[in-house]
Amino acid sequence: MTGKVLLACAGSTLAFALAAPAGAQIGGDPATIQTTEDAGPGAPDIIVTGSLIRGTPEDAAVPVDVISADELAKQGAPTAVELLKNLPTSNGVIGDANQFDSRSQGNEGVASVNLRGLGPQRTLVLLNGKRIVQSAGSGIPIVDINLIPSGAIGRIEVLKDGAAATYGSDAIAGVVNFITRDDQQGFLASGDYRYIKGSDGDYGGAISYGHSGDGFRMLASFGYQHRSELRTTDRDFTVQPYANNPQGGWTGGGNPGNFDFNATVGGLNFTTDLGCTAVGGFRSVTGSTTDRCFNNYGQFGNLVEPEDRYQAYVEVAFDVASNAKLTLTGLYGHSETRITTSPTYLPTLPPSANAAGGGGGVFQIPTYAPALRDYCAVYGAASNCLTAGGTPLAPALAFPVLFRPAFLAGNPLLIGGSNDRGSATSPRQSDSIRFTADLQIDLTPGLVLSAGGTYSEYYRDFGGTDTFGDLFQNALAGFGGQNCAYASAASRAGLTAAQVAALAGTNGCTFYNPFSTAIQVNPVTGQVNPNFAGTRSPAGFSLTPGAGLVNDVATFDNFFQDTRTVADTKLFVGDLVLSGSSGITLPGGELAFAIGAQYRKNNYARTYNDVSNLASFPCPGTPLNPAATCTQQTGALGFLGTNRNARLGDDVYAVFAELQVPIVDALNLQLSARYEDYGGSVGSTFDPQARAKLQITDWLGVRGGAGTTFRGPPAQNLDGNLTALQIIGTSFRAVDVNGNPNLAPESATTYNGGVIVEAGGFNASVDYFKYDLSGPIEGEPTQGIVNALFGASGTANCGNPAFAALQARFTFTAAGCGIANVQRLRTQVINSADVSTSGLDFQASFRGDLGPGRLLVGGAGTYVIEYKTGDVTVEGVVVQPTFDGVGQLNYQTTAYPIPQWKGNWYVQGDLDNMSLRIQFNYIDGYTDQRGAAIFGPNAAALAGASVTRGKEIGAFKTADVTYRLQFSTGTTIAVSALNIFDRDPPFARLDQNYDPFTGNPLGFTAKVALSQKF
Repeated sequence: MTGKVLLACAGSTLAFALAAPAGAQIGGDPATIQTTEDAGPGAPDIIVTGSLIRGTPEDAAVPVDVISADELAKQGAPTAVELLKNLPTSNGVIGDANQFDSRSQGNEGVASVNLRGLGPQRTLVLLNGKRIVQSAGSGIPIVDINLIPSGAIGRIEVLKDGAAATYGSDAIAGVVNFITRDDQQGFLASGDYRYIKGSDGDYGGAISYGHSGDGFRMLASFGYQHRSELRTTDRDFTVQPYANNPQGGWTGGGNPGNFDFNATVGGLNFTTDLGCTAVGGFRSVTGSTTDRCFNNYGQFGNLVEPEDRYQAYVEVAFDVASNAKLTLTGLYGHSETRITTSPTYLPTLPPSANAAGGGGGVFQIPTYAPALRDYCAVYGAASNCLTAGGTPLAPALAFPVLFRPAFLAGNPLLIGGSNDRGSATSPRQSDSIRFTADLQIDLTPGLVLSAGGTYSEYYRDFGGTDTFGDLFQNALAGFGGQNCAYASAASRAGLTAAQVAALAGTNGCTFYNPFSTAIQVNPVTGQVNPNFAGTRSPAGFSLTPGAGLVNDVATFDNFFQDTRTVADTKLFVGDLVLSGSSGITLPGGELAFAIGAQYRKNNYARTYNDVSNLASFPCPGTPLNPAATCTQQTGALGFLGTNRNARLGDDVYAVFAELQVPIVDALNLQLSARYEDYGGSVGSTFDPQARAKLQITDWLGVRGGAGTTFRGPPAQNLDGNLTALQIIGTSFRAVDVNGNPNLAPESATTYNGGVIVEAGGFNASVDYFKYDLSGPIEGEPTQGIVNALFGASGTANCGNPAFAALQARFTFTAAGCGIANVQRLRTQVINSADVSTSGLDFQASFRGDLGPGRLLVGGAGTYVIEYKTGDVTVEGVVVQPTFDGVGQLNYQTTAYPIPQWKGNWYVQGDLDNMSLRIQFNYIDGYTDQRGAAIFGPNAAALAGASVTRGKEIGAFKTADVTYRLQFSTGTTIAVSALNIFDRDPPFARLDQNYDPFTGNPLGFTAKVALSQKF
């Protein structure tokens, strides 16, 4: 621990993000421009976001919030994700571990901004007014703000309105502009450590150097942050009994699993492995029409993944002539983390005829398998094996969705050391580089020509684990292992069943035991299995590893595979802008303008290793027979899916113009327009925008605006395939999300109007916003497709001709159409149903003297009036009827969770070199919109109890306190107590029993930070 504290104190972490405290609301009023500090050297007196006209003070025609680095420090320097979750204008934040939602999968270690809950892909993120390349780790392209140089940030400006006319594509919901410091002289170093119960704590540091003078300015910064692992088992709300929440990380396909032990009698009849409860499973026989074993995968995951991040940033600006300045910047960011997940996934693809016993649509354990004979003997008549002298009369059958190779015993390849649970872990690594060059030439005292270029690249490397189904089936039949001489179907051709049985387990071939008898202990709960095969010596059975009773690692290693995907996105932007004064004078001042052109080149590449590449393993049988064929090339992996390498790109050309029109002293008008051409089938867009500010009196002003915005389809959405994991029925299923070359740009019309009040130490504003989004680019909604086809009964529209095309999207087990039999679902990216959202942003603050000190009291919040989505149609069927998402969880729909109210309020006192701030954060409760299948009699029957809790997700209320002390020596110490009442996030019927998009799972934490100027 000492080493960690020393490392933390060696550098500095400036936790940056987009809080919107009352004092940071900018309305063009001088009193509020300085946020909570008095104006002084370097204070932002010009807001640069929202206008291309350089040197023109913003007079609040644009609704912009500004927060300084000092303001963040007085809030206790919360992390980016925490501040984003508390930001009133933001909903559905990607950043905490949330592997169970497709929008977060692949984005471990990535943090995003999601203004208005419209999706992080619709918030444009800038660094010093220049674009940052988006990550392509998942199907949603987002900017990873974790790799922005936190130690160099001086302030953040948030434009809460559509801004495509100014900035181009992606600025539908708004713009977030991170702006580096330009006034630092000398060195600044600092560090912090955060205590988190159950964790080793978080810590970080940064060091920076700045210089300005003699026509030369520079800033160099290096930062490091570490997050420690926090397991789901470190919080008592995360892993709960099945009866409390059947959706809380429980699956009907695990190990112990569910098998048909007597398929010769009365058709298929799958029942639980009788060792289910002894090792921590839940058996649903009580009060249920089915006998199933459920396993909890939540206990193998993490609430916070271990993570290390580095950022290095250099910025230099120098005069190249008396009227010209060149600015160069370079940025490198690196992060390393992982995903910690279930020991193995479901083998949803059934084995082919190339495997021993394959080709029938199910996995099977033959009657000669020692594991099956032993299981039947141990449990006798209760086993349903119909034994005669301990010999099974029929093979045991296993649906691909009702069992898996390993679960409650952990993963035998990975268990050990720090991974004492045996979870499957897969690495995630991100590397980002960015270079900019900007030449600014003062053509005249009032006219500036700017030419710039920006190159950025984001490299994302992420692994995975899965099973080759044919190799797994071979192991079940006694032909497993790397050195099996009879692994291929050709080697067994012409042999009788008796001869095949005699060869099984010989000549380098091994068996795999899929039953609970192979589990010695549950490594999470410590439950010891009394019927573990290794604790007894039944007559006629060998206990040698690999013989079918006690599994050996080599057999498992043969069918368990590591996948790897690399996603690489590149962006080049070239800009040319002429801006300044026009020479035309109006009653309110001189007309200012900006005109320019932009070129953007986007490149996207995705590559796969051989295991997950269709070019190497196109069919389930390929690992055993390279010449294997299949009707549909699904690959050989059982769950995650297999894809082909993809390389795409596009070129975008744009021209734009802007006018600042000071009609009279009290009235300013901003007009802008932009034309962008994507070429090809995507086409072009034209977007105008108008905003105005009227100062009615010295203390009262009004502002408003309207315009259109757009977002072009990203290259990765036009082609290729990704596989997401989504709950269908009672377990996760693989959902393929295919690209769509016919996508059109999405567009929106935005409206904004507000009132600004400033009188003495009091300032306040109320703004109305409205977005009408047309044709949003989204993945088809999984939950809606599932509900439409299966209904409450689980088979409602199976076989209905009107639903035939929708049914064809699914791959089922041999049992046919039904929600319990789904193996896979195929979806695609579409221009989805229109969305309309509106609401109110408000803030108020009062600043005054209190004795020898100063007092600041304020608050800010957002009230969402509506978030309406039209009918979503797939294959001619309405799969998601029109709904209003306000106050809803919006699980597996095209919307994120949308609480109706979000806000924070605070009291801050400043006395000499000290400050004390108390802040209260509030996120309104909301409703889980899912119906009776989740909260009604079906759930109650499976649990044998009444399961209704979680329909209403409660409000999340937290309080933070920060004390800050500055010394004349340049030293600053800050101590923070965050979530001082140790509030758990509200319970939700989700995998981790809370909503990771909205809540914070850490509970009470304490933080100390130290900085030093020199």
